[in-house]
Amino acid sequence: MKFGPCAVEEAEGAILAHAVRTSAGVLKKGHVLNADDIFLLKDGRLRSVIAARLEPDDVPEDAAASRIAAALAGAGARVGAAFTGRANLYATADGLAIIDGSLVNSLNAIDESITVATLPEFAHVGSRQMLATVKIIPFAAPKLAVEQAERLLRDKSAVSLAPFRPRQVALILTLLPGTRPSLMEKTRSAIAARVRGVGSDLVFERQVEHTAGALMPALSEAAREADLILVFGASAITDRRDVIPAAIEQAGGEVVRFGMPVDPGNLLLLGRLGDADVIGLPGCARSPKLNGFDFVLWRLAAGLPIGQRQIAGMGVGGLLSEIPVRPQPRDEPLKDVPRAPNIAAIVLAAGASSRMGSNKLLAEIDGSPMVRQVVQPASASAADRVIVVTGRDSEKVRVALAGMDVTFVDNAEYRSGLSSSLKRGLAAVPQDCDGALILLGDMPGVTAPLIDKLIAAFNPVEGRAICVATRHGKRGNPVLFARRFFAEISAIEGDVGAKGLLGSYPELVCDVEADDDAPLIDIDTPEALAAYRERKT
Repeated sequence: MKFGPCAVEEAEGAILAHAVRTSAGVLKKGHVLNADDIFLLKDGRLRSVIAARLEPDDVPEDAAASRIAAALAGAGARVGAAFTGRANLYATADGLAIIDGSLVNSLNAIDESITVATLPEFAHVGSRQMLATVKIIPFAAPKLAVEQAERLLRDKSAVSLAPFRPRQVALILTLLPGTRPSLMEKTRSAIAARVRGVGSDLVFERQVEHTAGALMPALSEAAREADLILVFGASAITDRRDVIPAAIEQAGGEVVRFGMPVDPGNLLLLGRLGDADVIGLPGCARSPKLNGFDFVLWRLAAGLPIGQRQIAGMGVGGLLSEIPVRPQPRDEPLKDVPRAPNIAAIVLAAGASSRMGSNKLLAEIDGSPMVRQVVQPASASAADRVIVVTGRDSEKVRVALAGMDVTFVDNAEYRSGLSSSLKRGLAAVPQDCDGALILLGDMPGVTAPLIDKLIAAFNPVEGRAICVATRHGKRGNPVLFARRFFAEISAIEGDVGAKGLLGSYPELVCDVEADDDAPLIDIDTPEALAAYRERKT
């Protein structure tokens, strides 16, 4: 890759390394300069720009990130579309991150242009949470380095997910004289919340005296009802011959491990009774704070091996107690973590088609209605749900989309203009969505990869709160808006969309370049439809 000052006259096709302000606005870092840009630069009397030019042995940053991320990802890891040289891997379910640290280190040693960052091994993750990110540092990576990374990962993925599997869980609490009922309820509530957090339920509960003789029959009964038995003693386990381990052995079970190198959580016991795993809980299990019990529970819920060797290996990273150099209290494991944005795709399919003569959305292209060709890529994309706003010929549009997993919203006032459909669509977006991608029902060229690229670019924290599809610098559709703009969009009246917000918030707009002219092609007339059909053949 060539990098450095480049004469403006020779800069067409080069990648801008630093933002440049022109009379028409700011050309951002990473923008590929076109003929119109060169005119603006010359008009601004600029003689040169700092730019990069790719060479034949370079792999462009997005392509390189996508290839490495695809090779990196194993079961349970979804690869997001690449944007600005970054491709993220996301969990497809709740579970534990499985990371091959030696492979990741080997990847990062291949070439300084390639970087991979992951969560820690066995991190508890929620569905949609980020597991890893691949970032290409310059605008391209050497072809040989990308190929070496792919070879390294050919036989083994470095990032995967062990999803939680439902367990049938029993809880036994032991009592001493004077044990307060309020304390027992606090203990039960904290443990039940942990069990629910790994997708399981309590199916058996008992309270017994804190003696081996009273506990032993309760253990035997629990082993017939559950495959995971949790025992919280009124007094902490202090020895392998104490009440809880003695009761396990009297019931015919075994103590696999007593004690663990995690603090808090040192006094945990792991055992087996028939087909059931047994955990003798440390006192910290009644606290909602992270402790050693969580480490063992997570692995059991994820179906991962857990025994002497695994527990002995938990010491590095096992110091969880609050210490002066880490004064902040521990948060819940899944609070404020990077995750994939939750985006709703809104397909506006309510228009009157006044210039077409008939409803253009029902016109067939390659054997299927136009509206179906818009909704299909939206459904196949990273969007979490698809909302279709209907109006004219509402029932026929529903028939055209039969069998598709979409939410229909009818706009009886569709003749009043585009804004009425926008309002209806936005009102149907669930509260847990971070934003909405607006698609027009007469733009059948928009693809799932383009939608994915818009979603990958979306990051309001980094100032990308409006993402718009472009082609050669010309803005088109779709456009993705953060939730913060919903109220402002809903206040728009008449036959106009929300494009006006792009001029009101230029600092929050991110242009996402498409691979073809799809963002600029809508079909409003019979002539346009005929031309598009001709292009498709």
